[in-house]
Amino acid sequence: MTSESRTVRPQEEDGDDRLHDGLRYPAPEAPYYVAIGDEIAVFETCHARRLPVMLKGPTGCGKTRFVEHMAHLLYRGERSTARRRSIDLPLVTVACHEDLAATDLVGRYLLTGDETVWLDGPLALATRAGAICYLDEIIEARTDTIVVIHPLTDDRRLLPLDKTGEIVEAAAGFQLVISYNPGYQHALKDLKPSTRQRFVALEFDFPPASIEADIVAHEGGVDRSTAVGLVTVTNRLRQLGDQGLAEVPSTRLIVATARLVASEIPIRTACRTALLGPLTDDADLLAAMHDIVAATM
Repeated sequence: MTSESRTVRPQEEDGDDRLHDGLRYPAPEAPYYVAIGDEIAVFETCHARRLPVMLKGPTGCGKTRFVEHMAHLLYRGERSTARRRSIDLPLVTVACHEDLAATDLVGRYLLTGDETVWLDGPLALATRAGAICYLDEIIEARTDTIVVIHPLTDDRRLLPLDKTGEIVEAAAGFQLVISYNPGYQHALKDLKPSTRQRFVALEFDFPPASIEADIVAHEGGVDRSTAVGLVTVTNRLRQLGDQGLAEVPSTRLIVATARLVASEIPIRTACRTALLGPLTDDADLLAAMHDIVAATM
């Protein structure tokens, strides 16, 4: 058996022509996103100045959608104004978890036939290709895994591959973006100051009621009055956050509820199954939430 440092790419998924060499490229249409403040301008500036970005906010408030939206804006903008430089800006997303190891991000040797080849991990892929690398819920990853990103978050912009001895210099366009939910963290799951202070922080929260209703109507396929009603009941449910709810209902849950309603599921059934059910198993708390729905809808 021979051993090589030949780099191979992950196989592409069938049926999606936006996947090339393990990288996902933006769709023709921008993902729907409504800006709440100056987050778009700040992100664009960070990308231009090669600054990594940290997104902080509750579950389901639009952090991932924002990254997808920005990848589209930056990619399409670069392509339309600088085609001669063949600039591509794909997006690589990693869902972090407690078993995520450094090799899962960077890469590993694999047996292929009678030879050993090196397979780039998602972070190495993004670094070489000049992509946005989005580490979703990074707080869930192990501390020793997080340290791997440090050389990419300062002026070096380097990714050492210890197992191959290679040092990968980040290509133009590369940007590291991380996200986490500060309301869900605890003493054993927090980012070290040495990591936090490498990023520009953007704060996210649930949109104001009128904007959230616009989002629910668009994404859920319901009329405006139904969207307003769902947002109103959700905002009342969010007030229970201090009474036992680990997480308050998110915009994502409202959209899921709206999609059931748009498919002719009765609205109270939709609220019970898509809005309330995922939040808790506590019978008393569920009963109180059902009362709020019944009084509001």
